[in-house]
Amino acid sequence: MNTIKKPWIYALAALVFGFASCESDDPEPENDEEVITDVTLAFTELDAGGNPTGLTFTFTASDPQGIELGNPTIETVSLDKNKTYRMQIEVFNSIENEDITEEIEEEDDEHQFFFLGSAFVGSSAPMTYTYNDVQLGLDGTVVVGNSSINSSEMRIVLRHDLDKGFAGASNPSFENFVQAGGSSDLDITFPVTLN
Repeated sequence: MNTIKKPWIYALAALVFGFASCESDDPEPENDEEVITDVTLAFTELDAGGNPTGLTFTFTASDPQGIELGNPTIETVSLDKNKTYRMQIEVFNSIENEDITEEIEEEDDEHQFFFLGSAFVGSSAPMTYTYNDVQLGLDGTVVVGNSSINSSEMRIVLRHDLDKGFAGASNPSFENFVQAGGSSDLDITFPVTLN
């Protein structure tokens, strides 16, 4: 019995198998972290009734390469004791001329800011933070107490793709935020002076 070998059939079969195996081995594309070059904190002083007094103070952190990649310039936040402020955060990417704040608002189910550091955490923390925008953190209320502390640090962390229903995650000063999953798009510490 004569058998005719057809090497092109073997080559074709190997090629089809190779394509099929490549498709199944390719990982899913990851969601890249945002490049953030500028963070602005705007504090508007509120009166006893919670109404704006007209006084607004802004403090920025910036790095043209990206805050997480470079060595950012960070202004010292200066606030008065026994005052209440509305704090709003703006986040910008100057490399792409992109307002990241809008994206965070649009994807509010996937993002959340946490407010940590000695300013907000611990029994002697001189400040408290409350979300005004239901567990997001672009808009909140900061109360500065009558503390003997004159300086502290305000650590601001923006998490992406976290489980907002995780026990404790509704607390804006949740220290174990990593347990809620996701990744950090921003982790920056502002020095704070209290007058």
